[in-house]
Amino acid sequence: MTMTQSLILALAVSGTGLAFGIILAIAAKIFAVEQDERIDQVIEALPGANCGGCGYSGCAALAEAIVKGEASVNSCPVGGVEVANKIAQIMGVKSEDVIRKRSICRCAGVKDAAFDKYEYTGLQDCVAASRLSGGQKVCQWGCLGLGTCVRACMFGAIQIVDGVAVVDKDKCTACGLCVKACPKSLFALIPYDAEECVLCKNQNKGAEMRNICTAGCIACKICEKACDYDAIHVVDNIAKIDYSKCVKCGECVKKCPKKIIRLI
Repeated sequence: MTMTQSLILALAVSGTGLAFGIILAIAAKIFAVEQDERIDQVIEALPGANCGGCGYSGCAALAEAIVKGEASVNSCPVGGVEVANKIAQIMGVKSEDVIRKRSICRCAGVKDAAFDKYEYTGLQDCVAASRLSGGQKVCQWGCLGLGTCVRACMFGAIQIVDGVAVVDKDKCTACGLCVKACPKSLFALIPYDAEECVLCKNQNKGAEMRNICTAGCIACKICEKACDYDAIHVVDNIAKIDYSKCVKCGECVKKCPKKIIRLI
């Protein structure tokens, strides 16, 4: 191939590439889908944690859902009232009430209270441990204390204290990642200003608890009788508080013989 032929071939290839580039650029403009500018504005208003606590894969996905009307302006648990108000302004709607929440771990079975059925020496992960006969605890609902929730929390709000997960109220954003991470479903989101909490989830009968955990609810119903506001009932052998009725009188805390209803 001569120099002239090589040059012609190179120019032909370059010309073809340029032509395809122009065609693609024109096609992109013709078929482009315009994005609602409010999506970027909502993304900017969101905290950017991308924690998934809202139920979406991240802040961008939530922003798109809000603009499409598929999610409410107060869907971000991390942002709270301030972010909800910003998004409401962007969307031109009235801001919805945001009930601030926090997470608690419903277990008081510390090392000296909760009995083990074997010594676990495997991977330091609650999910892994729970796959081996439900974990090392005799209590099938008990905290395994291996820190899966600690690692799941993006805000440093959880610590393992004496073998049980403890949530720092002031650091918790109610993102819900601990709720999803715990294989025992021990975490629950409660109103931020709630004070009385039942730190047990065991559903065994009271008489059985002596061989399971000395800190467990025995379903004695003393808390029910102590409450004048019908705010606490024993259901499936475990005390449960109705926070819509609770007036924070603290009588259930005082009367609980096992001290698993606590002010936290």
